[in-house]
Parts: sequence; C-alpha cells; structure tokens
Amino acid sequence: MDRLIYTAMSGAKHIMEQQATTSNNLANATTTGFRAQIDAFRAVPIVGDGLATRSFVVDATIGSNFAPGVTQQTGRPLDVAVQGDGWLTVQTNDGSEAYTRNGDLKASENGVLQTQNGQTVLGVDGPISIPPNLKVAVGSDGTVSSIDTTTSPSTVTILGTLKLVNPSTQNLVRGDDGLFRTKNGAPADADPNVKVQGGALEGSNVNVIDAMVNMIGLSRQFDLHMSMLKTAETTETTAEQLYTLS
Repeated sequence: MDRLIYTAMSGAKHIMEQQATTSNNLANATTTGFRAQIDAFRAVPIVGDGLATRSFVVDATIGSNFAPGVTQQTGRPLDVAVQGDGWLTVQTNDGSEAYTRNGDLKASENGVLQTQNGQTVLGVDGPISIPPNLKVAVGSDGTVSSIDTTTSPSTVTILGTLKLVNPSTQNLVRGDDGLFRTKNGAPADADPNVKVQGGALEGSNVNVIDAMVNMIGLSRQFDLHMSMLKTAETTETTAEQLYTLS
C-alpha cells in the first residue's frame, strides 16, 4: 500500500511545483523580454533491498524557452530590442555580470544607463553615462550617441557601446532575480554580430493560451493524485476492519 502512497505523494508534490512555474509564466506574460520557464520530470526507481518497486518523481530538466518574443515599436529613444540571438549585459548588486533581453532602459538620477529595475547597463568599456537635456539614439550595433541640436550643425557624441553577448544557451542559467548568468560565473565576451533595434521592445515569449491549458491539465492531474491517496486510505481502512473481524 505504501507504494501507492509514495507514488501519489511524489507526483502531487511536483505537480504543485509545475503549477508554480506555470503561474510565474502567466504573471510575466507582459514582462519585457521575459523567457518562459520549462519544467520536466521523470520517474526514478529507488535502489535498495525491498525498495525496487518504489519510484519517486525528480526534476529531469529545468530550463527556459529561448524563442524570441514579438518586437513592438515604442519610439522611445532608450528602448532597445535585441534582434535574433543575443543579450544585453547588466551589472548585479555584487558587481558581477548578468544578461537580460529586457531593453526597457532609463537614465538614473546620476545619468547612468540602467534598466527599469535599477541594474546598471554595461557597455564594452563599463557603465554608460547619459548627459541631460540631449537627444539620445542607439544604433543597430549598440552604439549609444547623444545629439546636441543646439549647435549648427548638430553635434553627435558617442557615449559608449552596449556590451552585447551571445553565449550558448546551454551555458546559461536563470537566477532568482530573473537574470541569466553563465554556469561558471565568468563574463561572456562581447559579440559584434549581435544587433539591436532602437525605439522598440521585445515582448514576453509566454504563450498565454498554452499556459492556461497547461494549468487546467495540472489541476486535473493533482486531483487524480489526491484521489489515489484517498483510495489508498480507504483500502487500508477496509483491510484493517477485515483483519479485526478475522
């Protein structure tokens, strides 16, 4: 009887984890540059004397869907959408590098280029400073320039170049903060082949309909596992009653 209980309990536990992942995907369906999370599980038999018939469910892979989201024009100068493969580089609170597709950028109070979450956006030579009261443009190669229209002709000044990287997705892991990092923590090299589009943002790649259907399916699976536990309890109670009568 304990085999049924172990199987049902293990399955229900991981279904709840899948529901949490799906819920997180739905919550980020409108988050700029968000990459949907993917969970996969498999049954693993327990090795040991008298335990060969028992199995638990374990995480097989926990990854991300790296398919691109839809690019939308915004016309905002500091909005940046990475075209194709590639990532923007940001600096985390501990000073290390992390990578994101969220190109919703701004200038901080000190004039430093940042994400809306306050992470410093790194250029190939470090942080990029944005001067106040000047028009700013981002080129397809990540070059950030200021344009002073008060002079004749207008003066264009290169402020820096975004550090655009393209490490293998197999070498990337997602952190709890939603940012990606290399598995060994080493900074990725800048890739001149990565291009961006200024005045645009990439949307989330979460398929809302698929996520909702998946949530309904997981709910039904969870109910099934709970029914299995109830069946095990009923069967055990009946067996005890028969044993008492005998």
